[in-house]
Amino acid sequence: MKGRLRFGVFMAPLHSPVANPTHQLREDLALVRELERLGFDEVWFGEHHSGGTEIWGSPEIMIAAAAELTERIKLGTGVVSIPYHNPFMVAERMNLLDHLTRGRAMLGVGPGILPSDAWMIGVDVLEQRRMLREGFDAVMALLRHEGPVTMETDWFTLRDARLQLKPFTPGGLEAAVASVASPIGAELAGRHGVSLLSIGATTDVGFDALARNWEIATTEAEKHGRTVERDRWRMLGVVHLADTREQAIEDIRDGIEHYFDYFQKTIAVPQFEVGGKTFDERVRFMLDSGVFALGTPDDAIAQIDRLVAQSGGFGTYLLQANDLASPAATRYSYELFARHVMPHYQDAIDSRLESEAFARSIRPEMFARQAKAVEQEVARYEEERQAAPRPKP
Repeated sequence: MKGRLRFGVFMAPLHSPVANPTHQLREDLALVRELERLGFDEVWFGEHHSGGTEIWGSPEIMIAAAAELTERIKLGTGVVSIPYHNPFMVAERMNLLDHLTRGRAMLGVGPGILPSDAWMIGVDVLEQRRMLREGFDAVMALLRHEGPVTMETDWFTLRDARLQLKPFTPGGLEAAVASVASPIGAELAGRHGVSLLSIGATTDVGFDALARNWEIATTEAEKHGRTVERDRWRMLGVVHLADTREQAIEDIRDGIEHYFDYFQKTIAVPQFEVGGKTFDERVRFMLDSGVFALGTPDDAIAQIDRLVAQSGGFGTYLLQANDLASPAATRYSYELFARHVMPHYQDAIDSRLESEAFARSIRPEMFARQAKAVEQEVARYEEERQAAPRPKP
């Protein structure tokens, strides 16, 4: 898939719980600035409240902080857990961020992925998707200024609700709904004509559901008189790159234990289950499962091509931010991705290769003519020098 595929980073984040959290937060913001320098298009900030690893409780606050350190890169909530908030407050905060960022804010929503978060505030995980549907309907009605919104459910009430500010972005900020395995994300994306955010795209269950979810999104869009665009479909993968696959594997030796333990022992999310107990078993799972692109830029290209073939095409590929490797190795991985993977999908290489091929095709003839041109100039100069009058003594 050629053309202008966009790239971003999805930052949950996934941090070791034994490190200084204040330092980690500052490093996260510094990374956003570095990603902008490298040419990434967007960053998404997560919302989680338990587990000790995904330590951002408010993606909106992270967006506000990152916006002051950057100029171009777009900043999204990845994602706001709608059942945890009054929908009016979600819409109000995002509308404010639309102005503060001058149009760089994006709203990503989901039901909430950590059951331990829902447990602490008395939300039944069996009701979260129903609550997402109800809450997102309200949020979109408010953001689109469709008139005063009056809704009453068993968990929120709106009475003649409306936002004070019109959006900064013409037509309103971009919204997206997260999707892993259940159809709710695709259903809501189509129902409201917004972006689909496939955060489980490379997992077995998520990968298998890609074509089905797009069919659901398009069917629901048609049913509600809206449209969905492949160009606004985002997919998430896990990537760590180095100069060689052997070096990439060595890079993650210290971070792999916490990463796998978090998904195997801490969070109760079966869709993100990973396999293996020893270092070698876990590396083998990473190499064989398709979830991870571990190795060189060619491995990342292979993963993206696999997603293109399975889905039929999409607009943005997101890398999952993690602490699998050291900060230095992680930043080098992003640099390799920016240097060698992004241009492959942004039509930045073909014209250069064509120009190189053209120059090589005429090189033999031009090589001889260039040499002849120099010989002619030397001969001309000598001839003129010999013919010139000699100065009198």
